[in-house]
Amino acid sequence: MNLHEYQGKDLLASYGVAIQRGIVASTLEEAIEAYKKLKEETGTDYCVVKAQIHAGGRGKGGGVKLCKNVDELKTHAGNIIGMMLKTPQTPGGMEGPGKLVSKVLIAEDSYAPDFSACKEFYISILMDRESKRNVIIYSTEGGMNIEEVAEKTPHLVHKEFIDPVLGLQAFQSRKIAFNLGLSGKSFKEMTVFITSLYKAYLGSDASLFEINPALKTGDDRIVAVDSKVRLDDNALFRHPELAILRDTTEEDPTEVEAKESDLNYIKLDGNVGCMVNGAGLAMATMDLIKQSGGSPANFLDVGGTADAQRVEKGFRIILKDDNVKAILVNIFGGIVRGDRVAQGIIDAYKNIGDIRVPIIVRLQGTNAEKAKSLIDASGLKVHSAVQFKEAADLVKQVLK
Repeated sequence: MNLHEYQGKDLLASYGVAIQRGIVASTLEEAIEAYKKLKEETGTDYCVVKAQIHAGGRGKGGGVKLCKNVDELKTHAGNIIGMMLKTPQTPGGMEGPGKLVSKVLIAEDSYAPDFSACKEFYISILMDRESKRNVIIYSTEGGMNIEEVAEKTPHLVHKEFIDPVLGLQAFQSRKIAFNLGLSGKSFKEMTVFITSLYKAYLGSDASLFEINPALKTGDDRIVAVDSKVRLDDNALFRHPELAILRDTTEEDPTEVEAKESDLNYIKLDGNVGCMVNGAGLAMATMDLIKQSGGSPANFLDVGGTADAQRVEKGFRIILKDDNVKAILVNIFGGIVRGDRVAQGIIDAYKNIGDIRVPIIVRLQGTNAEKAKSLIDASGLKVHSAVQFKEAADLVKQVLK
């Protein structure tokens, strides 16, 4: 689950991480009030208007603007609220439709008063699956072009792996601060910043923290000017106070609908929809689709109880994607009997009515032959298979 920048900063602050102060606003009137309040706190007319969407690169798309007075605040906030913001990370990139901006963060200008004395860093924390450890990735080259830095000058990107038993050690925080070229007050501030950031990462069961930039201010403070926080959905039951922060308007509506029906669905860019019971089988099915000349349009795991209701819901969700040219149902009858699944597919097909794309059904396991007989005798436009190769050949056939 992704958090907005302002939500992520609130989370960081609760663990003692120094953040750029700001007030969120949904309307121009709220933005003006936020500006006035922030001006009283900071004593300066300068502020930054920042679009709040679940995508990076907002500055490149015009979603981050510096304001020197209230008139500029009115202009920029008025333009950003309600705009369709296009960034390299929004659907379709800069050529896509963009994302609707419904909120902005009115934030202090952390670079004032001496911009030349400031320095931007990149810091992120995530799980490195290869080493089975959390890793802190950091660089002296923070800012909007961190992807370019990683591609062209990878030696400027450092990694610090954290032992899962010992946790983050004090010497590792000092090592990070040293490699970032800090000294004196900013060195001490960075060690505290890293320590607090890691505590927040563990304490919130996050899967990603990205601070870009983490800023050394003119007076040698270290401040999180931006935040990208992704939480582990599987751990949200431990954090009801964080679960309520989910913004479903920022998520794919089909994925939201699937989640409400307790289906594991992820939309992809292919042309063959797949419905499977079990994540491992789903991955194998996606490979089968690729080998057959197609491309998976989704990941959909209906779970162990592939009854008529869940199958029907799965079909309806897959069919919302206009790119789908065929559907492959690949069910292993272990916990659930294959003939019951077959009957569920038949009932679901009849309930939906006119299905515009061919459906291939492969049922294996308990009562697989009986299941195939039910499908074949149903009179529906459904192709049945038992073996993987049969299903692969049928995918090739229907895509011709």
